Amino acid sequence: MAWLSPHSKILTHEATTSLSWVLGKPQFIEAHLANTAIQKGNLAAWIEAVMHDAVGAASRVKGDFAVGLYLPDGRTFLAVDRFAIQTLCYRVVEGQLRFAARADALADTPAAIDPQAIFDYLYFHVIPSPRTIYKDIYRLPPGHYALFENGQLTVAPYWTPAFAETPNPDFPALQDEFKHLLRNAVARQLDGNKPACFLSGGTDSSTVVGMAALASGQPVASYSIGFDVPGYDEMDFAQLAAQHFKTEHHAYYVTPDDLVQSIPKVAAYFDQPFGNSSALPAYYCAKMAHEAGVNKLLAGDGGDELFGGNTRYAKTKVFGLYDTLPKVLQKNLLEPLLGSRAASAWALTRKAASYVEQARVPMPDRLQMYNLIMRLGPSEVLTPALLAYIDTASPLQLQRAVWHRAQDGSSLNRELAFDWRFTLAESDLPKVRGATGLAGIDVGFPLLDDDLLAFSLKLPTSYKLKGLQLRWFFKEALRSFLPDEIIRKKKQGFGLPFGVWAKSHPALKSLATASLNSLVARHIIRADFVDTLLTRHLQEHPGYYGEMIWLLMMLEQWLQHHAPVYRLT
Repeated sequence: MAWLSPHSKILTHEATTSLSWVLGKPQFIEAHLANTAIQKGNLAAWIEAVMHDAVGAASRVKGDFAVGLYLPDGRTFLAVDRFAIQTLCYRVVEGQLRFAARADALADTPAAIDPQAIFDYLYFHVIPSPRTIYKDIYRLPPGHYALFENGQLTVAPYWTPAFAETPNPDFPALQDEFKHLLRNAVARQLDGNKPACFLSGGTDSSTVVGMAALASGQPVASYSIGFDVPGYDEMDFAQLAAQHFKTEHHAYYVTPDDLVQSIPKVAAYFDQPFGNSSALPAYYCAKMAHEAGVNKLLAGDGGDELFGGNTRYAKTKVFGLYDTLPKVLQKNLLEPLLGSRAASAWALTRKAASYVEQARVPMPDRLQMYNLIMRLGPSEVLTPALLAYIDTASPLQLQRAVWHRAQDGSSLNRELAFDWRFTLAESDLPKVRGATGLAGIDVGFPLLDDDLLAFSLKLPTSYKLKGLQLRWFFKEALRSFLPDEIIRKKKQGFGLPFGVWAKSHPALKSLATASLNSLVARHIIRADFVDTLLTRHLQEHPGYYGEMIWLLMMLEQWLQHHAPVYRLT
């Protein structure tokens, strides 16, 4: 396998350093550290905290942060916040721990592409920490610290979710507390300039827009993206929220030509392959804001994951009902009957059999029963050259470890904590950070405020999922604040109609085809799979198979910029 060192760098990014530094806005809980931060700066406060207690230092800091310290006693300390809003990568080189905000900034000495990371990317659509695309370069997971001492590296969590549900909830009191926390969280993210927000028209972004108007006392600038494709556009809801909160609204409709122009640029900007397709519309939203003179956008990410808003949570609850049935009924009647050939002949029994099949699989394994690369079959997609280097079970092992890390949580709360890692920290937050960073503006995530996180940890499970009603408390608490149409709407976001466009737009299809054929030349994916994917599958099911084409295309576009000569041998 070829060894390489990518030489192309984006000069505005932090390079490797022998100096200590702090990113983000840490908030020191202890009074003496807060005073040190005010008088001497955040770096001095961090050094004081870590010299006193390295293991527990980060647990006494709130806010978003990434910190790397070369300490006076020779140790090196790293930490990132609970959601990895700020990120940190590290590498041991010649007995020294080097660190940077980006993985590619540490690849200035020869660094090999990790084949396992390529598979992880296709499995997760991102490369989750601690692995990065490069061998021997790692990303610090959210809520973790690292301590390098006498040549030994320790990486461990300083925080794990601990749920303590309120036993006798008082809805009016919780509602008042929640609204107060929301307003304060948004106010903390305002930077003194004109407030500006992403606005998809969903519950979260609409809430942030409304609270920004309250906290700032002035009209908010809101930015939305649309698609002229049935089933993908929710601009009507964004305009409804804009009218309700009297924002200065700006909208842009992304076109296939926009994708052709921006796909190489967006892919190259990330420090490793990144497959969340919402990054493209988010970039155009941020670009529109930057061109209007905006310095910072507030985003609504986190509401679903903290307060129970994803449709999957209700499905998990339905599957959980199977465990309440007597085992003798499960084993002696339902499973033999529904597993028979006769059961597959009828639509109703086929659905029942599918339900039992999924219900029998424990969490988090059940979440991956429809994983795209696993459903297609790794051996059908990937070359023997790549398969020889990878462990297809490794991603699920990581998921299981994260699932069991949450403390004292109900099944729903464990699923929320799981999503804090894989949905938020590894996918949605990097998406928004990358989109805004490429556009040249800052971003804030008020719904991930530490006080709102603490509120979520104490909220009863039934307030997050009441029966099968998603994020019940969030919506009820804001019923008089948000328009009823937005409270009732289904979540959509900035979903990209790539597969639909790739079928009919010649330049976009050409870009995708060339990208996939280049991956074939790199001996990463099979030529026969590419041929079937482009000529048959895309035509039959553009939404489903378009996602795989997108993932492969973005992988190749990243490699063309960062590792142009890479190929498996």
